[in-house]
Amino acid sequence: METALYLPVKRFLEKLGFTVKGEVGGCDLVALSGDDPPIVVIGELKLTFNLELVLQAVDRAAAADEVWLAAKLSARGKGRESDARYRNLCRRLGFGMLAVTNTGGVEVIVQPATTAPRRNPKKRSRLVAEHQKRKGDPAMGGSTRAPIMTAYRQQALACASAMSEGPRRVKDLRVDIPDAGKILLHNVYGWFDRAERGIYVLTDAGHAALKRWPQQPQDLTAAGSSAP
Repeated sequence: METALYLPVKRFLEKLGFTVKGEVGGCDLVALSGDDPPIVVIGELKLTFNLELVLQAVDRAAAADEVWLAAKLSARGKGRESDARYRNLCRRLGFGMLAVTNTGGVEVIVQPATTAPRRNPKKRSRLVAEHQKRKGDPAMGGSTRAPIMTAYRQQALACASAMSEGPRRVKDLRVDIPDAGKILLHNVYGWFDRAERGIYVLTDAGHAALKRWPQQPQDLTAAGSSAP
């Protein structure tokens, strides 16, 4: 599974001083430096180095300062990581290459370009905002089937948790969840129902969501909202 590559790559980037979170804005991982503005690093994970991995990186490159391709180190060292043509392609595109060993080690095959042009500042800003608003690192990079725990979903769950014992007024929810009004109004996941003006209750789908993603008291603190 590609998720097995996530933690080794996350640790590698954390040692370089980045804060890493998985499945942000369609990227397997996004890492931010502590600078203002931050350096944005995007990582894409695949079990093997292949053309699809390069194409994914090309799609992400406009929003990043650095892009890393990461894959498992082939058992006999005869994978694409040993192909000079593949390495040279990554160099020409400005991408870095990381090989993850069976023991969880990470080997740098190609260093990324030090100055990558940013052609899509809006996409970059969305990635930074989602990364910064998301509490913790709730999504394992490389996941493909499970719903992604975005900052928006985290805030919606905080609303659901606050309403689990009965109806709540929007203005009361806003104390801990500033975007509660918009979340309840749009009701993206079908978790809420309007009981009367300014008051909402939790639906059966909302109760089911809390069983799937149990919330702790600290989860009620605001994280800011983003796209679902």
